[in-house]
Amino acid sequence: MNPMKEYLIKIRNIANRILYKNIAKPIFFRIDPEKVHDAIIFLGKLLGSNRVTRFAVSMPFAYSNRKLEQDILGIKFKNPIGLAAGFDKNADIVKLLPSIGFGYAEVGSVTGEPCDGNPKPRLWRLKKSKGLVVYYGLKSDGCEKIAEKLKKEKFNIPIGISVAKTNCRLTADKNEGIRDYVKAFSALKDIGEYITINISCPNAFGGQPFTRAEDLDDLLTEIEKVPCDKPVFLKLAPDLNVKELNNIIDICGKHRISGFICSNLTKDRKNEEIKKHLKDADVKTVGGISGRPVRNLSTKLIKYIYRETNGRYVIIGCGGVFSAEDAYEKIKAGASLIQLITGMIFEGPQLISEINQGLVVLLEKDGYKNISQAVGES
Repeated sequence: MNPMKEYLIKIRNIANRILYKNIAKPIFFRIDPEKVHDAIIFLGKLLGSNRVTRFAVSMPFAYSNRKLEQDILGIKFKNPIGLAAGFDKNADIVKLLPSIGFGYAEVGSVTGEPCDGNPKPRLWRLKKSKGLVVYYGLKSDGCEKIAEKLKKEKFNIPIGISVAKTNCRLTADKNEGIRDYVKAFSALKDIGEYITINISCPNAFGGQPFTRAEDLDDLLTEIEKVPCDKPVFLKLAPDLNVKELNNIIDICGKHRISGFICSNLTKDRKNEEIKKHLKDADVKTVGGISGRPVRNLSTKLIKYIYRETNGRYVIIGCGGVFSAEDAYEKIKAGASLIQLITGMIFEGPQLISEINQGLVVLLEKDGYKNISQAVGES
């Protein structure tokens, strides 16, 4: 790309960062975080509704460079930075996301039945730790309504659909839980470019039973009875021990799993890795933690799976990405793609452009012509 154009984009990003940090963020952070989230979704839906507003939004955020383009599992990604599941729960802003600069996005998690989620309050900021405590409990309009909304949509970036079991007492029973997953999977299998099975939500009734090898085997066996020719990912918790992780990898080797998302929220407050990153006195006892505190846990999980499987699976790195250096660390650990939410909340929407531009600089510094060459090189 033209050096002058790169320079101007860098100046633009700096200006956007200053505006966000000094005007928008102080206002947002004085308001209940769920109310802010709902307002952003409403605004995003409005801005994404027509070409004029989508183009207007793209002007301060767009960035592209061929060094960031990849073809992964037959899907073309213009850049490796995606929106993680959990932000656009009901696929309300998929039309706007390309304008903000995302190379792809994952919506949901979508559940078999409509679910109001856990009681409020259910979202808190950890301002000192640069994290969030999330206790939504898989709030979802349900697979039927979301499938109906999306079935005729044409997406400008690859869209992944995250599915999970409905958060209720009934699905705490293994067989009912499997039935619920299968319902959501069946309803959404023909939408988007890939589908993720979320077995790691820390906030659902009955815990995370499908992290147990025998239960996961039963779940994947039933899901594979549904005809589907798309890549299927498994979203993992960062709190798994080595034995649990090895068992999951072994089970996935027997099924049609294309890759892993590393990772979901952590709920283990006793983990020394988490304790040293948590600086807030009022860390809630409920919910999972995102952001900076999860960064190292996520990267360690990526590196372990990549090395243990000799790079056999596609890994999407998620957790604590606040800069190009954070993203690059995960890529060199073995991630081909990156997801984020919390970093954008703390740093601003220009972060996606900043990361992508910064990645190009890091790639050139290391002598790589394409980002795929850096995957697993640490």
